[in-house]
Amino acid sequence: MNALSKIAISDLTVEERLELIEALWDSLEEKDVPVPAWHMAELERRMQTFEQDKARSVSWDVIRAELERDL
Repeated sequence: MNALSKIAISDLTVEERLELIEALWDSLEEKDVPVPAWHMAELERRMQTFEQDKARSVSWDVIRAELERDL
């Protein structure tokens, strides 16, 4: 870690460190981030469940209206 020392990072505020994390993450390209096979399998499983449950789903507008009504 030449460009950023641990000491320099620890001197940053929490907000500054979170901004640094975001900048680092945004600097990566999709091809640079390996996705494990088990992640892909889980995404596929969730998409199948989503497709099966789509007919019974409730929109955010309906849920928000119900929450606001209950307040």
